[in-house]
Amino acid sequence: MGGVVKRAYKYRFYPSCEQAELLGRTFGCVRKVYNLALEARTRAWAVDRQRTTYVQSSAWLTEWKRTEELAFLNEVSSVPLQQTLRHLQAGFAAFWDKRARYPRFKSKRTSRASAEFTRSAFRWRDGQLTLAKMDTPLDIVWSRPLPEGAEPSTVTVSRDAAGRWFVSILVEDPAVKPLPPVDAEVGVDAGITSLLTLSRPVPGVSDEQGKVANPRYGQADRRKLAKAQRNLARKQEGSANRAKARLKVARIHARIANRRRDHLHKLTTRLVRENQTVVIEDLSVRTMLHNHRLARAISDAAWSQFRSMMEYKAAWYGRTVIPVDRWYPSSKTCSACGRINTALTLTVRTWTCPGCGVEHDRDINAAKNILAAGLAER
Repeated sequence: MGGVVKRAYKYRFYPSCEQAELLGRTFGCVRKVYNLALEARTRAWAVDRQRTTYVQSSAWLTEWKRTEELAFLNEVSSVPLQQTLRHLQAGFAAFWDKRARYPRFKSKRTSRASAEFTRSAFRWRDGQLTLAKMDTPLDIVWSRPLPEGAEPSTVTVSRDAAGRWFVSILVEDPAVKPLPPVDAEVGVDAGITSLLTLSRPVPGVSDEQGKVANPRYGQADRRKLAKAQRNLARKQEGSANRAKARLKVARIHARIANRRRDHLHKLTTRLVRENQTVVIEDLSVRTMLHNHRLARAISDAAWSQFRSMMEYKAAWYGRTVIPVDRWYPSSKTCSACGRINTALTLTVRTWTCPGCGVEHDRDINAAKNILAAGLAER
């Protein structure tokens, strides 16, 4: 890994009434410009078979600002509006490369409220951050320090469904660099009963068998969440009481997500630090969620989030993450002799190989096979 890593540090902040009002308008303008550009680019392709670019959409933005109907776009900083056009361009690039679906319109109710400011749209001075068109700096809760001498290159302001405000500051972090190589490798089998099963025990991460307990944060708060959702359903649409009830539901969801993310951060950091190579299954979580009996448990396990964390931390610290083909029969293959037990069903958790007589725990056997398959692909 060459060069200094850029890392985002996220903090809560408490805006003044004026700041909250300006940022709220900025979020609305960002969403409006994104949707206008998406509509215009879709029409250009449908009518003229013309593939437009960021440069053309930026020219459209200039024209939109001159109209009486969209003159309000001039009331906020132009940088977040340009940045949302760049994000749309990235979305189209991913679609053309068949890495993502066609970009979708942003909804006021469900889309993330955020705005991105580059260096020309904020002032960083003496540890205080002031955004464009604001007279006073943001009241940020510095829960952890930025790297010494850090100079932010990008600032992203967001508001979540629970009404909390966050600022994400992107800086170069010289402390993030490759770790000394270690002579350790591990295979990881994702599950529900156990969150993960490792091919070998890792002290402080798994039990003596190599299994990592599933904390099931969503299930722990399910009763509280269900009660809040029933309360929300009884409130009249558009009323102040409905807004309060919606906020309560959002706060429970935020608590679940925060606890889950914290657990995964600690888990992935330990695995990456203590293993040179980590082999995982290339699971299609989106397809698996179609199974309505397991969808809630799969979502609560957050396998996609686990993989994402593993991959970017491995890139930071000079480690390797190897995905294994999801169709590889890791559970049915004997890790001792290689024989495939085609008669094995999902309900069977332990089995004895008919070829060599070795007794297997289904998940531990799968983790060992995943490791062997990944190392063979190197």
